[in-house]
Amino acid sequence: MKNSEQLQKSNYLQQFQNRPYGRNLFRTEEEENTDGPEEECGIFGLYSEHDVDTFSLSQFGLFALQHRGQEACGISVAKNGKIFNIKDEGLVLDVFKDIENPENFMGNSVIGHTRYTTAGDKKKYNFQPFFAKNEYDQIILSIAHNGNLTNAKQLKKELEEEGVVFKATSDSEVILRLIQKNLDLGLRGAIKETMEKIQGAYSVVGITRNKFFAFRDFHGIRPLVLGMMDDKTFTVASESAALDGIGAKYVRDIKPGEIVYTSDHEKGLQSFMVKENCELRICSFEYIYFARPDSQLENINVYDIREKSGEKIWEQAPVDADIVIGVPDSGVPAAIGFSRASGIPFRPVLVKNRYIGRSFIVPTQEMRERIVNLKLNPIISEIRGKRVVIIDDSIVRGTTSKRLVKIMKDAGVKEIHFRSVSPPIIAPCFLGIDTPSKDDLISANMTKEELRKYLGVDSLEFLSMENLKIILGSSNHCFGCFTEKYPVEKGEDEGLFQ
Repeated sequence: MKNSEQLQKSNYLQQFQNRPYGRNLFRTEEEENTDGPEEECGIFGLYSEHDVDTFSLSQFGLFALQHRGQEACGISVAKNGKIFNIKDEGLVLDVFKDIENPENFMGNSVIGHTRYTTAGDKKKYNFQPFFAKNEYDQIILSIAHNGNLTNAKQLKKELEEEGVVFKATSDSEVILRLIQKNLDLGLRGAIKETMEKIQGAYSVVGITRNKFFAFRDFHGIRPLVLGMMDDKTFTVASESAALDGIGAKYVRDIKPGEIVYTSDHEKGLQSFMVKENCELRICSFEYIYFARPDSQLENINVYDIREKSGEKIWEQAPVDADIVIGVPDSGVPAAIGFSRASGIPFRPVLVKNRYIGRSFIVPTQEMRERIVNLKLNPIISEIRGKRVVIIDDSIVRGTTSKRLVKIMKDAGVKEIHFRSVSPPIIAPCFLGIDTPSKDDLISANMTKEELRKYLGVDSLEFLSMENLKIILGSSNHCFGCFTEKYPVEKGEDEGLFQ
């Protein structure tokens, strides 16, 4: 790699690591849910055979996962046979700075969660981690979950008929109550029984008063990685970037259908496969958009995938142009890859305002449309009179893309060629990503030529499914939002919980 390319990559990664909120930061209140899939949730867990600074380590780990959810966060800590829990609305640093007695959250194991609502409502009772108490009002079990169950409604009904009382409207509580109900089988037995009942996508971390555990659904749809700080301290997280954030070494990904847990009889983490030979179907959109570029999932480097997607779409749809630009943040490495393959210079000419916040409220549609200039503003001298290739990670509703094209035209661009480094999104996700309904997915309702005219661009191309599979190295992923074919059935509960 040339020095200039190394510098571009370094600057991009540093920019992403330092961003305080993730992509949601750049939406106004009126634009919430107007365009683009939303982040999922992030989970983190750590277990040590000795007391460690779980307060600081969980803060660092969750901060590294802030991009996966900005609505709320929380932690549960096991200390001297007791579990202490705190969760609140807001970002990681805001919630942690309000903890009055940090020493209460220093023990030998901790779990944490950054929240974005994919189902259920946004009330405080749905913040995680969830916990269960005994008859003495003591917390005996706590979990954090990323994903969506597809049969939560039916399971909740069955448990309520047995007398189980629910405190929230989240599918995650169904997991909690099932484990709690079956604890007489032992921890491993309770988790196994739970996994055999629940359906959908789930990665879970949890603690009891003296044990730690984590498990992943039978298709591994949502990511979960395992790391070590030393031979007595283990950690799990949604992404390897969280391991880097606490100085842990990536070991491997938790396998689909696997439970890792601590035991009374053996040191360290034990592993148990609830079902052997599970087919891995991790979400392909993790690599395209959700995961941090400095993470690796299933031994695949996210940044490399994004660069390769730019190279592939150049091979697939070459075009004569003067400069290539990437839509921050996820489109930037793809633009670098496109530039390298084509020889067309990459220019970081879209300046992103990182301090607009989510409460920017304006009363009229005319003013709302002007806000996009505050969020993404081009360096006009670099693009006026030029033929420009715009690289973005995806086109969902198309509203943001259309506004961006207008900005470029107003700046005097001669030609605009739009490239999406994902295939057309034609179906919603019900497995842990908040996407619009099919009626609002523009590629489900327009042909490519109709969409090109709607956007007002000179050419438009999407990365093909064939090329996406080539880049990822296999077909062992969930491609549901591109194909409307999912690794699990939708069930009755689509859109009802988390």
